[in-house]
Amino acid sequence: MKIDTNARYRTSHEFARKEGAEIVVGISDHAQESLGDIVFVELPEVGKTLKQGEAFGVVESVKAASDLYMPLSGKVIAVNEALQGDPALVNRDCYGKGWMIRIAPTAPAEWDGLLDAAAYEKEAGKE
Repeated sequence: MKIDTNARYRTSHEFARKEGAEIVVGISDHAQESLGDIVFVELPEVGKTLKQGEAFGVVESVKAASDLYMPLSGKVIAVNEALQGDPALVNRDCYGKGWMIRIAPTAPAEWDGLLDAAAYEKEAGKE
């Protein structure tokens, strides 16, 4: 299992990584591995504002469909359009080219409540 040490995580396996004033959001390596081959990703529209813990989309694999949850509150400022034509990017490079959305955080203090890499690795290892 790969872990992005610069990211923070939810126990539901979404990651958030700061890039300047933006937060990049996607699913962890553990999540994509558990799901198997990803065949479809549904993402929100740019401009939508969501609260921490709210569903922002769906990822479908050959095994299951899973909701995606906001790691922290924010306004969607970009969606990864490449996933429409190649959802398997999430399997190949979940922390890089397989990112899902970029947000402008509306409650930056929520960052401190997310799991750091070490805590997430312990949590994911229990499954």
